[in-house]
Amino acid sequence: MPREISAGGVLVRRGAGGWELAVIEPQRDSSGGAGSGKQRPRTVLALPKGLLDPGENPEQTALREVREETGISGTLIAKLTDIKYVYVRTWSDKQRVFKVVSFYLLRGQSGTINDISPAMRTEVRRALWIPLEEAERKLAYRGEREVVRLARKYLESNPQETN
Repeated sequence: MPREISAGGVLVRRGAGGWELAVIEPQRDSSGGAGSGKQRPRTVLALPKGLLDPGENPEQTALREVREETGISGTLIAKLTDIKYVYVRTWSDKQRVFKVVSFYLLRGQSGTINDISPAMRTEVRRALWIPLEEAERKLAYRGEREVVRLARKYLESNPQETN
């Protein structure tokens, strides 16, 4: 089984109502699916992440992917965890792939949310800020919801590092 190594970020900033999280809505396959066609597709929200480029370490990849997919540059606070899963490449060879994604907690530094390149629009429909407290309900993937839980615990336990 092929393996993929990726990294991503839980990018946060302080908003008027508390912590906010940058999320992406990935572009989705428009081929449709089973069903009557009358159901509205559910909006999928995810954390920014991507494959390591040659010569990159996971921290560099997390910072790059967050900047490319959200428009925001961040600074590294801490590594949160690695999530591991198997998926099927639906867009090419239908092969099962074992994937490991290292996630890092990042603090937003500069940039404008959703200010991403036209080339990145093939992957990302939009990027937006959501309240961190709502993220566990809004993110589509179970592993990413767990990563956000870890980020919230870190922020609560280490206020001196995030002021």
